[in-house]
Amino acid sequence: MFDLKGKTALVTGSGQGIGRAIALLLAKQGARVVVNWCSNDAVAQVTLDAIKAEGGEYLTWKYDLASDTIKEDWRAFAKENNLSVDILVLNASVQYRNEWENISFEEFDKQMHVNLRASLALIQECTPAMRERKWGRIVTIGSVQQYRPNTAMAVYAATKAAQRNLVMTLCVELAGDGITINNVAPGAIETVRNEKVLADKEYRTKIESSIPVGFVGQPADIAPTVLLLCSEEGRYITGIDLPVDGGMAIP
Repeated sequence: MFDLKGKTALVTGSGQGIGRAIALLLAKQGARVVVNWCSNDAVAQVTLDAIKAEGGEYLTWKYDLASDTIKEDWRAFAKENNLSVDILVLNASVQYRNEWENISFEEFDKQMHVNLRASLALIQECTPAMRERKWGRIVTIGSVQQYRPNTAMAVYAATKAAQRNLVMTLCVELAGDGITINNVAPGAIETVRNEKVLADKEYRTKIESSIPVGFVGQPADIAPTVLLLCSEEGRYITGIDLPVDGGMAIP
């Protein structure tokens, strides 16, 4: 089950955190993984070393997804490496913690460009080859913020809600070509992004008390769900928004 041999997967933001866990699991199941990150080479190398240790294959795409030339740049990268994508996991995101009254246009633009515009651009670029093969898998990584937005992450939450809506729209457009598209919405996860706030014992206790299962999740808790949606076994699942959050999204 979950055999991905012969498939190529692009996982954005896979240098660390949830993206790393997804990239590792897809590679372990046989996929050749395009590892994308923006700036931290040392952290990304950990992902690459881990894939290599498992005997997996990878390509590297160090790239800032906020770029205005993302479509042209991806096209050039794909041509140079003679690759087309079977599995697209849109995990990369930017998050600024700033009260809504103080959000700058720069913060707004960066989050919209990376979290939403880049997703649309890469879907547009990767789906033609999927359509030719009559097989493709697209998974966007959302957030519990879609359902329970924090005033300090108003724009981030808005981008994730918009991404979810994009998935619901595109599933109808793509289903006839054998392409599924789904959104996975993690809850509170132990990542570098959340390290500082979760180190505050009072804050962590407050967060864990809002999670029915009673604990903060790990990146490895998200990856298996993504694997299912990226596999042949997930062929009958499309257009869904699936919280993987320990029940945190429940009102």
